[in-house]
Amino acid sequence: MIILTDKNFRKQLFPFTHTRHTANIRVGILTIKEKWELLSGKKVTIQPADGSISIAANIIPTLQNFEGIIEAANNKATINETPEIKIINHPWQIFQLNEFALQHDFSLLTQNKISEKISDTNKTIAPQNIFIEAGTSIEHCILNAATGPIYIGKNATIMEGSMIRGPFSLGENSVVKMGSKIYGATSIGPNCVVGGEIKNSVIFGNSNKAHDGYLGDSVLGEWCNLGAGTSNSNVKNTGGNIAYITASNSEQMYAGNKGGLLMGDYSRAAINTSFNTGSVVGVCCNIFGEKMPAKFTENFTWGNDKYIFEKVLTDIENWKKMKEQNVSAQEKIMLEELYRL
Repeated sequence: MIILTDKNFRKQLFPFTHTRHTANIRVGILTIKEKWELLSGKKVTIQPADGSISIAANIIPTLQNFEGIIEAANNKATINETPEIKIINHPWQIFQLNEFALQHDFSLLTQNKISEKISDTNKTIAPQNIFIEAGTSIEHCILNAATGPIYIGKNATIMEGSMIRGPFSLGENSVVKMGSKIYGATSIGPNCVVGGEIKNSVIFGNSNKAHDGYLGDSVLGEWCNLGAGTSNSNVKNTGGNIAYITASNSEQMYAGNKGGLLMGDYSRAAINTSFNTGSVVGVCCNIFGEKMPAKFTENFTWGNDKYIFEKVLTDIENWKKMKEQNVSAQEKIMLEELYRL
């Protein structure tokens, strides 16, 4: 049995680890836990268990490295980052390492499998790098996999006029709306709706960026929504290094010259919201107002005020009903504990 642990670095991955274990972060096509389950064929847990192999949950496993990682973990050896082993130490590295993870996940998921046929109405480039699961709907689109693989999950839809440039993945039951422009490396999780222009971004699942506007070098958690016309900046006008603040009293940390929006679960932004470079939005926030949002927004923020907890749950329930789901008892307990903090 493999146990994925994150106690030594979980705080570093705010806002995404306020509502999930690091093992459940999506980078590439799959979550880290899903990768380990497919690669190892072993039971994978995040709970302590006797006789288990303990592995840091922020290591990205691949077909090429997972056996070496297991061997090192068995020998209690330190596992360091190498060209073959990538480790997520900061939340912006989710989009920075997404191309690496997506390429490897594509190889893992498609080995010894045959893609569904691509409709002749589509224009394809390097079709050998395109894999389509059953039940999809893709017509009159441009799919360019010369720059990286394209993976389309079960029952997903890409509406007409969309232009996709790999590496790219679209999760099960997700929708790309008409005329979208998506550049790699972008990963859209399950049950999402996306549109407009997206580049080098990760959307975990059950979230919407459904309208025109730009999302680049960014990460959205689950149950997020960006209103029509919402965009983020991912490059400073000076071309300089972009700083993130991931806790209200923390020091700035630099991520390189490209860095967009990091948005925690259950957060939303009103129409035409403009996010600055290096913006961080916590969990359960409702972003609106006349001014550009602050570069750091605390959990449970309502405009410029505190989100009332009862309304937090009501609003999440409303959004979940749109996707025929409900707030679970476990979610309520988790969010109430976070709210009290």
